[in-house]
Amino acid sequence: MFNSYIPELAVITFGAAIVNGALGYGFSSITVPLALLFLSNRLLNPALVLIEVFLNAYVLWVNRDALAAVRARVWPIVVGLVPGVVIGTLVVTQVRPDWLKLVTYLVLLPLILLQAAGLRRAIRAERSFGYPFGAGVGVLYSVTTISGPPLAVFLNNQGLAKREFRAALGFVRLAESTFTAMAYVSAGLFTRESLALTPAIVPSLIVGVPLGAWLIRRVNAETFRRVCMSFDAWVVGFGLSRVVQSLGLAAGAAAYTVMAVVVVIDAVLLYRFFALGHASSLTSVPDSLPS
Repeated sequence: MFNSYIPELAVITFGAAIVNGALGYGFSSITVPLALLFLSNRLLNPALVLIEVFLNAYVLWVNRDALAAVRARVWPIVVGLVPGVVIGTLVVTQVRPDWLKLVTYLVLLPLILLQAAGLRRAIRAERSFGYPFGAGVGVLYSVTTISGPPLAVFLNNQGLAKREFRAALGFVRLAESTFTAMAYVSAGLFTRESLALTPAIVPSLIVGVPLGAWLIRRVNAETFRRVCMSFDAWVVGFGLSRVVQSLGLAAGAAAYTVMAVVVVIDAVLLYRFFALGHASSLTSVPDSLPS
């Protein structure tokens, strides 16, 4: 049955690849909420993780000259990833698909809204914070294949230069995708059905990423990022409403109250964004990897 959704997955990943090419991140955070409307985490996650191992390795290689400056700072996060990935993989293998979708949407929604709100707060005890933060990111990534939002907020708020930011994020993302791929192999999650999704995803990346890089040179980067974030929030709100309805936690129109609340909150944040002039005052955003 999953084969019938290959065209939809190709379209979704193409759009997500354009966003990623434009902003440097956002591939998984757009792909996952939409794809989970018709696929399960157990089927989708392995395909995305496998692709991201190679993609993250490439981006780290491109930014390798800045790695020496940040490696010691992000090493605690990498160490913390290990137990987090193990726990997250156990969750994927043990939790029912519908409940796993619910958890995914519930975790993603506040992360997206926090980004939309423009959270800015540096962590002083960076090394001590890195271990538990890495564990949390490991759980999040292995369950959802998304880690860009918390990593981008944390690393950006630590005052890293653009190249250092990209190298640090690349190092962490390569570690988490590699650890997760190893854990998925041990858990037997790489199935024929899951691997069959990759042919729909790889061409989307090959075409969409350079197209996004071309597009962002012709539009305001911060406005583009913020509009994509609103779209992401609405998709997550819709997905959350759908899964709440399918689990019987709410019936009929009542289930879509969740989406309505998300749209209202995001509309307020979007109004603040344009009213305060962020679209014109912030002309660039840090590059990162697919979230």
